[in-house]
Amino acid sequence: MKQILIASLLFVAACTVERPLEVACAEGNDGLMLPDEFCAVVVADSLGRARHLTVRNNGDVYVALRAPNDEGAIAALRDHDGDGKADLIEYFGTIGGTGIHWREGSLYLAADTVILRFVLEEGELTPTSDPEVVVYGFHDQPSHAAKPFEFDETGNLYINIGAPSNACQEVHRSLGSPGIDPCPQLDWYGGVWRVGADAEQQHIYDDGMRYATGIRNGIAHAWHEGRLYVVQHGRDDLHRLWPDHFTEAQNNELPAEELFAVEEGEDYGWPYCYYDHLAGTKKLAPEYGGDGDLIDRCADTALPIYAFPAHWAPNDLLFYTGTQYPEKYQGGALVAFHGSWNRSPVQAGFQVSYLPMKGDEVTGEAEMFAGGFAGTDSPASPGSARARPTGLAVGPDGSVYISDSVKGRIWKIVYTGY
Repeated sequence: MKQILIASLLFVAACTVERPLEVACAEGNDGLMLPDEFCAVVVADSLGRARHLTVRNNGDVYVALRAPNDEGAIAALRDHDGDGKADLIEYFGTIGGTGIHWREGSLYLAADTVILRFVLEEGELTPTSDPEVVVYGFHDQPSHAAKPFEFDETGNLYINIGAPSNACQEVHRSLGSPGIDPCPQLDWYGGVWRVGADAEQQHIYDDGMRYATGIRNGIAHAWHEGRLYVVQHGRDDLHRLWPDHFTEAQNNELPAEELFAVEEGEDYGWPYCYYDHLAGTKKLAPEYGGDGDLIDRCADTALPIYAFPAHWAPNDLLFYTGTQYPEKYQGGALVAFHGSWNRSPVQAGFQVSYLPMKGDEVTGEAEMFAGGFAGTDSPASPGSARARPTGLAVGPDGSVYISDSVKGRIWKIVYTGY
């Protein structure tokens, strides 16, 4: 009886951990650097300029492409034999985008000026009907146009509307040009807007509400345990635009890429303030009279809960909610860094970082979870990188999927240490 009880307990314990079937781990993990006892499966390759991705509860993977290829704007991937590789790849849709999520039988896609909903029947890999317009009315903008979004538990949509400038200067990215005060861009951009997810034809500004402001561009965001989290793309060009106040070395380190635990109605400071993580405080931007030391009106601006290195370009945020990975990772945050273009002489980022968290508290320093995307043939830069991590998603078996925006490679990261 004792042996039967022990066997039963072991069986129950095993069933509480997500364990993938035998997967086809790539030789040498396809050049990726991963923690011990993890492996990388190449799910698909050369899909196009892949952005965010989402995984359905049956394991189907949907990848948003920045621009349509000859076959469509969304890649749908299905793995029939459980080895982790896509056996079937189909395309649909005519508009590319960045944000994409599966929710209650529907696939939501965020293009730059509209959010669409595709309704799929059970078992369908691709839809047979035209998409519905969920949200419209976004302004055309020359930069930071991506509209990634998240759902809360009740079905509200939280949409990033990035600011179409570096620091709201009178002359965009011009040497010594002052900032416009107050910045008119904050009326329409530079924050998060909330709108319902289930209705159709909602105008973002007439039917939605501004949830938080002062966020320059929050492509990386996630809803977790009742709260919205955002990792911001910080401003650029402190030295190039204000050489009297900042050195090139300071430009490489400032400002941090800030992780916010977003509160409704809060102001996170852009464009008037930037975060100096070396000093641990917000400082006044030079466009508004700052000199690298002055705090002034930024004293009461909301602080981040963590600061990542400058200019790494955070493009997605995922809280690990599976059970396949060891306990260390459960509840922690993964951030996909697209890689910098303005750190001299060597660029940085090009990795997925792991940040230990418990609830809404950061419990340790960030570390690299997946690296090696940029390759080793030359110093890292956007132009030479073989891959740039962009999207993150967790599958029903607890594996994490990573998308690449250079050629559209998709990896599935599996824990093998059982």
